[in-house]
Amino acid sequence: MSALFYPLDVSALSRPDEKFSLNVAEEVPVSLMFNGIFPYGTMMMTPADLEDFAYGYCMTEQIVGSVADIRSVNILTAEDGLTLDIFIKGSALTQLMRRNVRMQTGHSSCGICGSGTVPEYDAVAAAPLGEGPRLPVTAIRKALHELRTWQTLNAATRMVHAAAWADDNGSIHMIREDVGRHNALDKLIGARARHPEAFHEGFCLLTSRYSFEMALKTVRAGIAIVVAISAPTYRAFRTAEKMNQTLIAIARRDEQTLFCGGNRLVGFGAGMQHLNHTPGAPKNPSV
Repeated sequence: MSALFYPLDVSALSRPDEKFSLNVAEEVPVSLMFNGIFPYGTMMMTPADLEDFAYGYCMTEQIVGSVADIRSVNILTAEDGLTLDIFIKGSALTQLMRRNVRMQTGHSSCGICGSGTVPEYDAVAAAPLGEGPRLPVTAIRKALHELRTWQTLNAATRMVHAAAWADDNGSIHMIREDVGRHNALDKLIGARARHPEAFHEGFCLLTSRYSFEMALKTVRAGIAIVVAISAPTYRAFRTAEKMNQTLIAIARRDEQTLFCGGNRLVGFGAGMQHLNHTPGAPKNPSV
């Protein structure tokens, strides 16, 4: 398995003769193979928690209908990178082989690169989320305060994204990190699917912007409450709104912004502002 980061000797432009060590995160090509016979493209990612990624990716890309459809995941060393050979049920493989294969590499910044089609925000292929339990706003703020201490790879490199799961008291239980924000989320979703006993009712915390592919993945994984450090795109917001998801973004320790789904929050007030949807805004914005 590749190292997660490497130290480099670098120097500041203002002090060219003074060398110092700086850790940079690794990213490797990880090829996806199904049942040893069907290649399905390559993703650039951090070489950690790859089995979690395989499960999460298969679920959020709707390659399988449930965890039970995945029989095994084998991690193989390739000439330049790694291969995930994912064995799935025959019926799922048959459906997958009817799809268009991703013909290009999915970069660490792109969650749907190489896809033949991009779903509309009102065609997520998932049912709207149920109401579920309510969440105290204090729990969100507690998790935001805890988040940095859980980001061990980012502490070493200052350059990777994280997806974390916190319970309804705001205590973080699990985190996954990756150079790609969507990879980190797939890893968390996969871990959540593989170990449901470790996940209590709670919410997902993201260190990235909330873009469209992130909304698709969380909705398809049944995640009702998402807190993102950066802002959402309009398409992602419309997806969250349409699917009855609670979306809190531009989330800082002292202030957070509610975009939709405030009915699930308890103690909504000081420190959180509500951004209203402008009625005249376009209903189907272009990408």
